[in-house]
Amino acid sequence: MAASSLVHQTSIFSSIPTKSHEPHLPNSLLFHIPRKLHYQKRLFSLQCASSSSGTTMSSKAEKETKLWGGRFEESVTEVVEKFTESISFDKALYKHDIMGSRAHASMLAHQGLISFQDRDSILQGLDEIKRRIEAGEFVWRSDREDVHMNIEAALTDLIGEPAKKLHTARSRNDQVSTDFRLWCRDAIDEILKKIKKLQVALVTLALKNEGLIVPGYTHLQRAQPVLLEHLLLAYVEQLDRDAGRLADCSVRLNYCPLGACALAGTGLPIDRFMTSDALGFSAPLRNSIDAVSDRDFVLEFLSANSITAIHLSRLGEEWVLWASEEFGFLTPNDSVSTGSSIMPQKKNPDPMELVRGKSARVVGDLITLLVLCKGLPQAYNRDLQEDKEPAFDSVKTIIGMLEVCSEFAQNVTFNKDKIKNSLPAGHLDATTVADYLVKKGVPFRTGHDIVGRCVALCVSKGCRLEDLTIDELKGISPSFSEDVYDYLGVENSVKKFCSYGSTGSECVSSQLDFWAAQLEIDRTAYSQ
Repeated sequence: MAASSLVHQTSIFSSIPTKSHEPHLPNSLLFHIPRKLHYQKRLFSLQCASSSSGTTMSSKAEKETKLWGGRFEESVTEVVEKFTESISFDKALYKHDIMGSRAHASMLAHQGLISFQDRDSILQGLDEIKRRIEAGEFVWRSDREDVHMNIEAALTDLIGEPAKKLHTARSRNDQVSTDFRLWCRDAIDEILKKIKKLQVALVTLALKNEGLIVPGYTHLQRAQPVLLEHLLLAYVEQLDRDAGRLADCSVRLNYCPLGACALAGTGLPIDRFMTSDALGFSAPLRNSIDAVSDRDFVLEFLSANSITAIHLSRLGEEWVLWASEEFGFLTPNDSVSTGSSIMPQKKNPDPMELVRGKSARVVGDLITLLVLCKGLPQAYNRDLQEDKEPAFDSVKTIIGMLEVCSEFAQNVTFNKDKIKNSLPAGHLDATTVADYLVKKGVPFRTGHDIVGRCVALCVSKGCRLEDLTIDELKGISPSFSEDVYDYLGVENSVKKFCSYGSTGSECVSSQLDFWAAQLEIDRTAYSQ
């Protein structure tokens, strides 16, 4: 998928079809549907439910024969039916299941495997089912097991015999893999949109605080002075790689399993390229066994989500620390804070704590799927029914994390005075002094030792490096001269950084220019 898919407009959870991935069948096949299809007046058990979003559990007396029940003499027990159903969660795939069925029906008609009249009946019936689902009039039945059987059985109830032809040259094995790839594709587009929104929030926050020096840390100890916008842009860069991984994943998953059937393909003259094109895939998958049996596309997707979650957890941790009294570097607005049930003075940055915490479940979703897929024999196995819930949870969670990080970034204030007053601690300019000695011809290791002794003197005196007199400095090394004071202090230190990508003012300004252009932010609106 191209990076331009960053701005997908629809939510995968609202289940509204996305324009960019709607089936695009050739004009010669565009359905020629009669103005009015006279539906057969038969009982349609999926009509006008009082609880439209729920899943009904059918009693033994109400059970209908399974669509696969021809060779069975007994129906499954209630325990088995309850344990094996997936409709309670895979109904989220209904939009993509209907998209796949529409493309499949049109291909069957084009290939002469069903009549065009039957195709038109199927297409209009599927449209009606989709309308009923989205209007809350559809009853999902657990005795129909999954989203595929619910929709197919409902279609049979609605239009009769033509519906029984829809499953020609198709298995639920290739059907579910197709649905899931379509769903993942839409989910990636939505996550990319959320990543971009967070990047915009972080760059905007950087522009509002341009020139603010903060302590940089390694090992959670004071290290060197850095510009706040440099630190914020580090997260923007990480998010950009997260977006790149997701975009790459979308390219690899965008191949069509439909027509692979159970595992071996079919002896019927189908056109897999036609259905692949209609659904916006790059091409059909080459190997039918691979097409139905592998879930590496979901593994890659959840892996990318996990890396994104880890990055967000680091942002969450940093801001939780910075909001503490011990740091006091930032204050979240009341609108993104919570209180304590017992301690009336508390103001907690709970959203970012939960970002840090929810990263665990995103990683856990990946681990669940990895273990699920480990050691599965070829080809399809029912174990793979369990791939949906971890994926659904991963996507829902990562979207929530991205959204709340964006919200938080738009509702924080950096405490500039508190930050400025904290800068003298930790001798943040020590490395800059070592660089100064290198410019004087002192080997770096020797310079490192000299500055270390200067710091030791400061510790004993309880002062800063810039407070040492020139005589004290020369007493440690004759390489010091009056110009060393141009390198001492955090402001001077930051000015001396000049390497590409560094925290030097000009370097960071260039980075801000780049990201403002990339994210279409008007930098002049924040010029000081």
